[in-house]
Amino acid sequence: MDLKKALRQLEMLEKYSSGMRLAAERWDAPWKTLIAIILSARSRDEKTIEVAIDLFKKYPNIGKLANAKLGDIENSIRQINFYKTKARNVLGCTKVLVKNYNGNPPHDMDKLLELPGVGRKTANVFLSESGKDAIGVDTHVSYVSRKLGWTENTNPEKIETDLKRLFPQKYWRKINPILVRFGKSYTSEKRKNVILEKIKRM
Repeated sequence: MDLKKALRQLEMLEKYSSGMRLAAERWDAPWKTLIAIILSARSRDEKTIEVAIDLFKKYPNIGKLANAKLGDIENSIRQINFYKTKARNVLGCTKVLVKNYNGNPPHDMDKLLELPGVGRKTANVFLSESGKDAIGVDTHVSYVSRKLGWTENTNPEKIETDLKRLFPQKYWRKINPILVRFGKSYTSEKRKNVILEKIKRM
């Protein structure tokens, strides 16, 4: 894949996308960013943001959330998918952050992966949102990347490696939000694929 072509395609994906807020964006504390990303897994961003706002109003600092009852967290987030598992992860994650990191999530991949509920995609999205050069690979990134020929892999970690080889480091932080916004901008798979084919032929 030619880099210039890939960069043009990335630009076009952004133009074809809505400006919707993603779940990882616009929080006023790093711990809120991380918790929102944990909550967003396999859930709509719009609903995740709504639920997260209510959760953070109820527990305005990480200490209060870390000391909350599991059932109370479940009740607060029950509108999103897998809320029981996510409630356990939120409680476990905040307890570790308070105990080991003074409430501030580490900006280190290995340490992030040790936190309950944090996998590689979540860690990468958090690092990217924190200003680090990272690429979070979710279903949208995987789908669009393969459709455009940026990768032939289906394994998220291998896709991440392929994208890092293709794009210069200064673009890494842009890839996930652009591709996720594009993926979420079209409820019709047919319409989405028509646009991707147009972009692919550029």
